[in-house]
Amino acid sequence: MAGRQTTADAGDLFQRRATGLLRGWSVRDAFIYAAFSINLITLGLFIFSYGPFIPEGSLVMAVVLSGLYLVFQAVTYASLIAVMPRAGGDYVWQSRVLSGGIGFVLSVTGWWFILWHWVPIYANILNVQVLVPLSRIFGLEGSASFFNGSAGLFVASLAVALLASLYISLGMRAYARIQKFCFYVGVAGLAVMLVLLLLHSRSDFISAFNSQASEVFGASGNAYRQTIEAGAVGRPEVAFYPTLLLIPMVVFFNLWSNWGATLYGEVRGASDFRKNIYAMGGALLATTVVAAIMLLLFAKTFGWDFYYAANNAYWSGAENAPIPDWPYPGLFAAFFFDSPVLQALLVGVLSLWFFGWCGTVFLSSTRVVFATAFDRVLPEWVAKTSRNGVPYVALLLMLIPSIPISYLYAFGENFATYTLDATLVIAMTFFGSAVAAAVLPWRKPEIYNASPIARYTLFGVPLITVAAVAFGVFLAFCLYQWVFRDVYGVNNPQSMIYMLALYAIAIAMYVGFRLLRRAQGMDLKMVYDEIPED
Repeated sequence: MAGRQTTADAGDLFQRRATGLLRGWSVRDAFIYAAFSINLITLGLFIFSYGPFIPEGSLVMAVVLSGLYLVFQAVTYASLIAVMPRAGGDYVWQSRVLSGGIGFVLSVTGWWFILWHWVPIYANILNVQVLVPLSRIFGLEGSASFFNGSAGLFVASLAVALLASLYISLGMRAYARIQKFCFYVGVAGLAVMLVLLLLHSRSDFISAFNSQASEVFGASGNAYRQTIEAGAVGRPEVAFYPTLLLIPMVVFFNLWSNWGATLYGEVRGASDFRKNIYAMGGALLATTVVAAIMLLLFAKTFGWDFYYAANNAYWSGAENAPIPDWPYPGLFAAFFFDSPVLQALLVGVLSLWFFGWCGTVFLSSTRVVFATAFDRVLPEWVAKTSRNGVPYVALLLMLIPSIPISYLYAFGENFATYTLDATLVIAMTFFGSAVAAAVLPWRKPEIYNASPIARYTLFGVPLITVAAVAFGVFLAFCLYQWVFRDVYGVNNPQSMIYMLALYAIAIAMYVGFRLLRRAQGMDLKMVYDEIPED
């Protein structure tokens, strides 16, 4: 009787007794979501194009080393999920283990505010990997110019925001079906691309590139040689420390295997530690292996001098480069086909890596916004859900602000500069969860000891602590490099001030809502002493 009364009292602390979210995903769905989150095509190819800025580093080794080390991240998050498989992820763990204020400020800034700014980043990738290449293939020069410009970026941003919102509004089960289709067909397209690179020699590529550069871009002469001359990087001897310095760049692509952690309140079997490892760690390792193979094939078929030169020419704005667009390897592979239809087909199939990934810009964040309202920090109406378990108010709070942010990003004179620290802010949120995971066995011993991970130790130290400390060291290394090295392009004073302003807004919101709840006779500390219901 006493136990039932305690549960009832705890339930009264929250917005309602059940979240209203549905367990619509399997562990396989979580695996696919993780694979899309560390997206080799969209994020991977995009950040690899910055490799020439640290030419002494080995891009292949940076991908492999970071991918292997980030298994610690997968273990950390798999452990946290097994202990508390609740919607909201980082927010729930940090607020219960560290403090409500820390959890709210880090998670609201890193999952809510900052993801508004990722919409135009997604849109830019849509343009350079899908819309511009297809426009070039079909000879639509006006369309290519439009999507290379500010207006095209804003239109693409609207498309990203609306498409992501549509996906999410359909519910988790429908979203899973969409991402499965995109994943399996996208994998087939990736396989075709890799086979083309494997079966063709460098001389085959040079011939195909020169021919198609003339057909598609109107280039004349030896476009392959002209590209190398326009963006020549040189071939310095590869060294270990510069390779390590590539890692804070590479994590733009592979730091996100935990992106679905906020959704595990809707994943069946989420309390199974080993299944969580399969979903996140499996996606991370599989992507790492394929990424290494892909880069080696680039070196074999494109030639490393050409690949680096093409990217360097683009980012440095070389006027004598024969190709004015971002050098998309998917398009280069399609050049082995003489038929524009086959070229467009390959680029189109590869575009499913974008369309399966698109929803990640909002989906995970909606659960963090929802969780803060379920705890009664944000107003109760923010936690409303539809009949198919969609937190639609939280979704609107992602969608609506992203539109003016995208407009400013596209047309504002300096606004894009303000957003350079977008990755850093998310990494800070992950660092908060690493700290929470490291101290969990001592801060919440009753919860930890009752969890399935309590039996996993390393030399008597809880495995979750070992993994979390290792992951925290990795994040600290990346954060230090981002702040103090210009090569990553993120240590901009204006961007830092802007991000600090976002943190200040989050702090003001937390203080304001906490005072409001206190005036209403409610102590939020009592909420944070309890774990929300499923």
